Amino acid sequence: MKPLFFAISLLFSWQSIASDETVEQVQPQISNEQKAEKKDVPSLEFIEEKPATEQKSAPETETETAKATAEKTQSSDEQKATAEALKAVAEVDDSKVLGTQTPAPAEQPKTVAEKQQAVAEAEKAVNQAKEALTAKQQEKARQSRESMAVIEQLIAAYNARNIDAFIKMYDENVEFYTFPNELMFKGKEKLIARYGIMFKKLKCIKSSPIKRIVLGNIVIDHELSETCSQDPKVVDKRSEFVTSYKIENGKITKVLFFR
Repeated sequence: MKPLFFAISLLFSWQSIASDETVEQVQPQISNEQKAEKKDVPSLEFIEEKPATEQKSAPETETETAKATAEKTQSSDEQKATAEALKAVAEVDDSKVLGTQTPAPAEQPKTVAEKQQAVAEAEKAVNQAKEALTAKQQEKARQSRESMAVIEQLIAAYNARNIDAFIKMYDENVEFYTFPNELMFKGKEKLIARYGIMFKKLKCIKSSPIKRIVLGNIVIDHELSETCSQDPKVVDKRSEFVTSYKIENGKITKVLFFR
């Protein structure tokens, strides 16, 4: 029994020695291969330390993200506040520069009834404008007719040398001017004294309009005046002059001579 146990022990010892030799042969080979690869591949220790130096911890990343979000929100709030401030200034400042205003588009009618109402209102406004213009034109035409009638009667009285009919066409406080604004005299008394003497002295007087302009209560006459100083049938003086008459309430209130 002892010889058998001894033989088995030797067998196991031999196998153990053989295994150690195999490990020693393989180990140098692996070490040489790792040394060759170390030139191109960083060591495991370096790889593990590099993220520790370059990468940031989760709490730091979350803090920076929150900070960036806060800055973005603050920037957005500042832009909104600036826009509201500009809007408020625009509403307060009512100054306008000619040519910079943008007219707001007119609201268009949406339904058929609204369109019909808009058309009716537009037609009404046009008719009112026409009526107002027509009324104004009619008033001007009425004034022109009355003013021309006053001047026609004045010229007839002047040519007849009828002082009573002549002064009847003037207002009590009539004013006579020479162009542009030199006052000659004022009032009927001086008018009677001036024209009464002339009517008695001259043998004939004839005034005829060359051209007449009538606009409302203003009449402008370009007149040809002829007078006879000795013989009623012999005209010894002719002259042209322009006279402007202002008529109010059927009476001449102002006369302007252009000489």
